[in-house]
Parts: sequence; C-alpha cells; structure tokens
Amino acid sequence: MEREGKKYEEYAYVLDFLPHGKPGVPRHPYGRGLVQLIGEAFFTLLEAVPHRNVDFTVRERIYIGKFGRTKIDHVLGRISYDDLTSTAKAELPGVIETIVRSQEKRFIDFFNTSQPITPRMHSMELIPGIGKKLMWQILEQREKEPFKSFEDLQKRINLPDPARLIARRILEELSKEEKYLIFTRSM
Repeated sequence: MEREGKKYEEYAYVLDFLPHGKPGVPRHPYGRGLVQLIGEAFFTLLEAVPHRNVDFTVRERIYIGKFGRTKIDHVLGRISYDDLTSTAKAELPGVIETIVRSQEKRFIDFFNTSQPITPRMHSMELIPGIGKKLMWQILEQREKEPFKSFEDLQKRINLPDPARLIARRILEELSKEEKYLIFTRSM
C-alpha cells in the first residue's frame, strides 16, 4: 500500500516473538514484548509491539496495515538483518521461500519482463545460479512464449527450483550490502 509517497506493508510473516522483549535491552515502556516480522510485499524487516495477551506462531501471516490490526498494537519501524534474533535469522530463508511461492505470478513476471541493468549485465544474472548461458536460454524461451509458472520455467530451461533461487537472492539483498536491489528496498 502507498500513503503520501511512502510504501507500507499490509501483511507480514512472524519471524520471532519475544514475549518479554530483547534480552539485555531495557524493557519497552509498553512492556508487551516484541515481534520481528518480514513484510510480504517489499520484504521489509520490521519490529512491532503486540496487543496484550496475544500469542504468535513463527511463520504466521498477520495483518499489519494502518487500520483494523487484531494482533499488533503498533509497528516500531524497520530494522536491519543484523538486528534480527538468531531465531528470526534461522526462520528467514524458509519464510522468504514461502512468500515467493505464494506470489508465483509476481516472480514469473520478473523472468518474463526483466531488463539489463548495465550494457554488460542483465538483472537475471543477479539471481544465484543464473549466469550468461542460462540467461540467454531464458531470454530465447520467453521470446517464443512467456513463462506461465515456476514449473513451466523449470521444464523449458534446465533451472533447478527457481523459487529457491529467487529466495536466495532476496536473502542476499537483506543480509549484505548489495549494489543492485531487485526485490527489496534499501534501509
């Protein structure tokens, strides 16, 4: 969703729930614990304060939009990968892959419409496991007919599990200082 030029997450997945807040950090004035989340639309890493007496399960999809939140009182803000707990870091790859698989059309559209970033590099080459040879095969095949699904892409190109490769790229963008961001946005 977009408000006043800023983009906000509407839904997020729970990476970790700390009912008593972060260890070693003074208690938050609200005293209600902390939830670490990853946004579904922009893969934004967030921290939020839950409503009182609410429980969360890891990988649970929850609404965090502006109005009508049932489990989250308020979102504290964006955090970096380094701010995540070890549990959240361990859950992150699986949650990212779940999001990628649930939004298959969005990521297949990437393979069908992606463009070169520079005269010498195509945006597809930023995906781990895709080099020049596979990139040219993908470009050739999409000219004949656009890809319809991950399965179609796998069948026509010898590409092992495209959803997992995209998830790896998103994790790289979140955890490292990447020059080119194709699926996430900068802090």
